[in-house]
Amino acid sequence: MKKSELELILINISGQDHPGVTSALSEILARYDAGILDIGQADIHHTLSLGILIKTDSSVSGNIMKELLFKACELNVNIRFTPVSIREYEEWVGRQGKNRWIITLLGRRLTARQIANVTSVLAEQGMNIDAIQRLTGRMPLGEEEQPRSKSCVEMSVRGTPSDVHAMQEKFMKLSQEDEFDISMQEDTLYRRCRRLICFDMDSTLIETEVIDELAMRAGVGDKVKAITESAMRGEIDFCESFRERVALLKGLDESVMRDIAEHLPVTEGVGRMMQVLKRAGYKTAILSGGFTYFGNYLKQKYGFDYVYANELEIVDGKLTGRYLGDIVDGRRKAELLRLIAQVENVNIAQTIAVGDGANDLPMLSTAGLGIAFHAKPKVKANAEQSISTIGLDGVLYFLGFKDSFITES
Repeated sequence: MKKSELELILINISGQDHPGVTSALSEILARYDAGILDIGQADIHHTLSLGILIKTDSSVSGNIMKELLFKACELNVNIRFTPVSIREYEEWVGRQGKNRWIITLLGRRLTARQIANVTSVLAEQGMNIDAIQRLTGRMPLGEEEQPRSKSCVEMSVRGTPSDVHAMQEKFMKLSQEDEFDISMQEDTLYRRCRRLICFDMDSTLIETEVIDELAMRAGVGDKVKAITESAMRGEIDFCESFRERVALLKGLDESVMRDIAEHLPVTEGVGRMMQVLKRAGYKTAILSGGFTYFGNYLKQKYGFDYVYANELEIVDGKLTGRYLGDIVDGRRKAELLRLIAQVENVNIAQTIAVGDGANDLPMLSTAGLGIAFHAKPKVKANAEQSISTIGLDGVLYFLGFKDSFITES
């Protein structure tokens, strides 16, 4: 076939979707041995949008379009033909080497304003949206106003941002102003095959700081809570604050720990998230500045693979106000993340870390993907990804999981 005889045609089909449309149209193309250069299909509320870019000999292109037109009429769908020049096609092929990014918008509900603001930033950076898909299930009318509703869309974007840092800052500012979460990740091989995810425990997997719960039982709640909050904000050294708080627990009965563990306020979405991560083959770990007693309780309940936390010294059934071994602080969490990745033969770029406090920043910055979860201002300001609007199962959407997979039995 000579180049002058080659004809490129973009075929767009739209209308009410029903089984057999793609099959019937592609059968016609097959009879004329048309080459498929690109194809894409979407269905929104039973409305089909199908695009096919073909190459064919100009001697048969007229017959192809005529048969497709008759078949489209028979199928009650609309069809449009657009010629594409070889120069246009070659320019399009040349653009495929550009970087690809995944932009994820997540919240209790998503609005046109939020999407308009995000896509405006993309346009400013000269980036093009290749595809948009909804990751959450179809939402019944009125459900978006429910307390635990979820809405998530994922955009596949091509191009090289003129200023990645400025782009990230604008996204973070928009997310705070419009009350939604946004993730921007380069679409690399590692993003598609994450294998290890490490979680902080207190105020991440559970909606409390266990040391505060213990302190209330010991009658020193206000003192310990003040120290905890200061440490999480990064105002005082974590190790120093840890020693001070543990010392205040001296004399507390061991049975109190069991009672607290059995009544831990588990964060929304933990069970759902862990079920999916285990089914998908992820290794999971708790890396906590809290205590192993409670980490092991969560491990047994949800099936975490690893737990590293601090060990309280207990003598004759009473807390001594001391601890055993090294303190698991921010530096140690990052070390443990690397260690577990090495043991599991996982590239560090395939790891994820999730946490809320200042002592989580080292592991968030070490992991391939660091997510600040309902985090303190300092943490959120230093993390590239954050979730503040929904539960911990929001992590699944940042990993690209769709509800259709999550809800499989």
